[in-house]
Amino acid sequence: MRPRGWSATDVGQKRDHNEDSFLCNDRLGLYAVADGMGGHLGGEQASRMAVEVLEKEMATRLFPTPDGPRSASVAEAMREATTFASRAIYDSAQATPERAGMGTTLTGLCFRGGSLSLCHVGDSRAYLLRDGRARQLTEDHSWIQEQVRAGLLSPGDAIVSRFRNIITRSVGFEPTVTPDLFTMPVEAGDCYLICSDGLSNYFSVDEIGRVLAAQFYGEAGRALVEIANERGGDDNITCVIVYVANTLSS
Repeated sequence: MRPRGWSATDVGQKRDHNEDSFLCNDRLGLYAVADGMGGHLGGEQASRMAVEVLEKEMATRLFPTPDGPRSASVAEAMREATTFASRAIYDSAQATPERAGMGTTLTGLCFRGGSLSLCHVGDSRAYLLRDGRARQLTEDHSWIQEQVRAGLLSPGDAIVSRFRNIITRSVGFEPTVTPDLFTMPVEAGDCYLICSDGLSNYFSVDEIGRVLAAQFYGEAGRALVEIANERGGDDNITCVIVYVANTLSS
């Protein structure tokens, strides 16, 4: 099976700069979205560093040299790459006072053979559309999600809460981070969406599924971005869509 990715990003209606970054590398089968925090300079720097370090470290681990680093699995390689990114961002912030406290979300997918490894930190999200049904693969690392999980807040109240942007885990705010990791089998015809909360805040899971199912995948990202902007565009909006084709397909 062969993954094919498309990306779309937009500053939104309320911001004057874009602190999101994305990675869409069909050769590596590696895709990611990062949503930075820490002000204009810090947020942009953190998200860009996250995807750059992830791409570099994964390339080294997926195609190692005889004396290069080796990982026990693709998921372990993603964990190690995310740890490298967290240290690099943290060290950069420590060396540059105006970037103090910067960090980023990071949600990444890596396809190898018939499997997908997912690495997730923060409140960017990954979704899967399979057999016409969409489901969310990640769980937000956010204060709101903790309240929902504890039964202290309803999902409906969470959507409109002014605290929904408070995240409890990020890459780079501290020198180390523990990402959520899992590996799952992939099926030909699967469609995956990774996005920042500037997109997911405006859609239910079912609605995401309907938009993906109604569009050519190469155009669906821009359609989702346009809808998010029409509904307010309060934040930067970024997504990566990945379609898994049968290798026999053209």
